[in-house]
Amino acid sequence: MGAPQSIPTIQVVGAAITNDAGEILCAKRGPGRSLAGFWEFPGGKIEPGESPEEALRREISEELNCEITVGAHVSTVRHSYHFGVVELSIYRATLISGTPQRTEHSELRWVQAQDMPRLTWAPADAEPVAALARE
Repeated sequence: MGAPQSIPTIQVVGAAITNDAGEILCAKRGPGRSLAGFWEFPGGKIEPGESPEEALRREISEELNCEITVGAHVSTVRHSYHFGVVELSIYRATLISGTPQRTEHSELRWVQAQDMPRLTWAPADAEPVAALARE
């Protein structure tokens, strides 16, 4: 018997971007992507040599065509999917320039934190959503 296959751990960051009305930006995964149709915090994979904050600023620039300031860490969750283990760290964030535009997502929606649990979230995002909704 061969050695067991190691399951890859994918380091991912997400931004809980808040607007002036106190709403948080929620993003729906587009068709043809894994977990299509589920809601998530915008963000993505951390590249080698990047800090989580650097990765988040880069990903938001690429995905939403805007700039953010990264604030406090909300939570880190590990979740096993069929393609590997995702370690997702969510940070609070504030827009400093630009208006979020869809480039990868099928929908963007500003939602009050207490209303976020009503959306169908990707499993790894569910715990940070619940934490934000309780605040």
